[in-house]
Amino acid sequence: MLNIGKIILHTIVLIVFYQVGMLIQNTFNLFVPGSVIGMILLFIFLSLKVVKITWIENGARFIVDNLALFFIPVTVGVLDYYEVFAGIGSLLILIALISTMLVMGISGATSQLLIKRRAEEHD
Repeated sequence: MLNIGKIILHTIVLIVFYQVGMLIQNTFNLFVPGSVIGMILLFIFLSLKVVKITWIENGARFIVDNLALFFIPVTVGVLDYYEVFAGIGSLLILIALISTMLVMGISGATSQLLIKRRAEEHD
């Protein structure tokens, strides 16, 4: 029960950063999405140690662990536009597969590079 409370509180902290980002985006009519602004604010606050990682850790882990569930409404929503995708569906699948492979490859290479650098710093 205590862990569920932590997850809820940590998620509320993350939602506050999201809402502040949305408020900034709407107030200043920026082209950058409010969610990105909130994420940048969270990064800055974490870097400056204004917010401790322990304040958001369980909530962030819960969200990431259940991330696949957040894509279900989007996938169902795409079905409303079947006629748009019907003619070029195979091309879209090919583009999605290629872009996914590129993202995975670049992310993996970047992670390995950072791990090597960190290992060299500790030696």
